[in-house]
Amino acid sequence: MAAENAVAIVIRTVPFGETSAVLTLFTREFGKLRVLAKGAWRPKSSFDAALDLLSVCQVLVLRKSSGGLDLLTEARLENRFRVGRSLVAFHAGMHVAELLDVLTADADPQPELFDVAEKTLLDLSSRDPSSDPRDDQVRALVVHTELQMLRITGHAPALDRCAECGGPIHAAGRVPFGMLDGGVLCERCRRGKRTVVAVSPDAMASLQSLAGTAESWRTIAATDATHAEIRAVMNTYLAHLVGRRLKMALLLAPPRRPPAPRPT
Repeated sequence: MAAENAVAIVIRTVPFGETSAVLTLFTREFGKLRVLAKGAWRPKSSFDAALDLLSVCQVLVLRKSSGGLDLLTEARLENRFRVGRSLVAFHAGMHVAELLDVLTADADPQPELFDVAEKTLLDLSSRDPSSDPRDDQVRALVVHTELQMLRITGHAPALDRCAECGGPIHAAGRVPFGMLDGGVLCERCRRGKRTVVAVSPDAMASLQSLAGTAESWRTIAATDATHAEIRAVMNTYLAHLVGRRLKMALLLAPPRRPPAPRPT
């Protein structure tokens, strides 16, 4: 049985015995793999720091043909996930890992999905917090990444045409968004539907922008209220899609800011 090379993102680690670990890797070549890394936590392990959560690494894997865990024999670090003291950026990276896990099946190669996730982790690691002290860009990047990952896996919400009939949306104010219907709804298709929320024009415009070009998240301008609304829409949509609330998604909403003091 020959070992196979792959580039991987470490999306989960679980201790196994005293020095070994069971890892979930999302690889560009083979999709999601569950592997045993023997001696991963030994002081002089050959894996070094390549197996840190959210690291991107080159791996050598012995693939099992009859189920069970694959065997990780080598790992060489390419990029380490480092976000300093930014808690929201750390939560964003962990959310990407959770999405890779829940949106994919084992051993289903999706190289475009890998590329999107890798770019997001690199963008988070290379971000300058001083240029965005309120973390608005991080929140915008997360939504952009979610929409790209949903598109690749075939679950992207309809944002500019009715998810039910494909017709144009003519709403002048808030737009109906059907969580079970897969996106926005025209007034005719909205009737009788359940689990529908009304999305504000600002939030809808931001979602449409973030679903577009790769760098749209860098320039989007939105208020805290709009960021909070977008986060609520995405959290609910993802929960309906995967059947449960995602843990990290709940930590990505902007904090409530105290009202400005009134002049006396």
